[in-house]
Amino acid sequence: MRTVAVIPAYNERETVGSVIDGASQHVEEVVVVDDGSTDGTPDLAREAGATVIEHVFNTGVGGAVRTGYRYAIREDFDFVVQVDADGQHDPEEIPQLLGVAEDADMVIGSRYLNESFQEYSWLRDLGIRSFTAVVNLLGGVDVTDVTSGFRVYRVTALRRLLHRSDKHWAVEQTLEAARRDMDIREVSIAMPTRETGSSQFTVETFALYPLRMTDAILRVLLFRNP
Repeated sequence: MRTVAVIPAYNERETVGSVIDGASQHVEEVVVVDDGSTDGTPDLAREAGATVIEHVFNTGVGGAVRTGYRYAIREDFDFVVQVDADGQHDPEEIPQLLGVAEDADMVIGSRYLNESFQEYSWLRDLGIRSFTAVVNLLGGVDVTDVTSGFRVYRVTALRRLLHRSDKHWAVEQTLEAARRDMDIREVSIAMPTRETGSSQFTVETFALYPLRMTDAILRVLLFRNP
């Protein structure tokens, strides 16, 4: 079973090295997709032993993980472990996710199966719950944390799920997997709020949620891959 960790990173020099060190203990290769960082993140990632793919400009997390997925598909890996570079995801939880992935297409690490979500702002909590409710309704599934970026994918399934949106890729991808009747499972994973850097969740981004959610959903419902 060949497994690769894909770590999207944008200006995460303070944490990326420790995330690589932790992930490398549980996978065959660690790939950092640097999304236009200006703080030296790519150099630090290479020093830590990761394969680094650099974007010339920032595309967003969706664009970065898509690049990592394509690498995993091209290199014929069996599973992709997706881990954030900010230290919010504990690499020691990777074996638990991989263990469940042996019998699934997609495994999501959920902070709503434990109490770690209680540390989040009401705004972030409302956004996550809203997206999750829509995916459950339209996809006929029962997940709790559709926006979680701590995931494992079976590569044979991932070949059919390459999302098009760079903003709400997780919503689009999970909804498409659900509508294809793929096996989606969740594992309880604690995810405390990040200790460094800044969160993407603001009043401004929340105001754009309805438009972005509609866009992600329509991409699946109207432009679904064969």
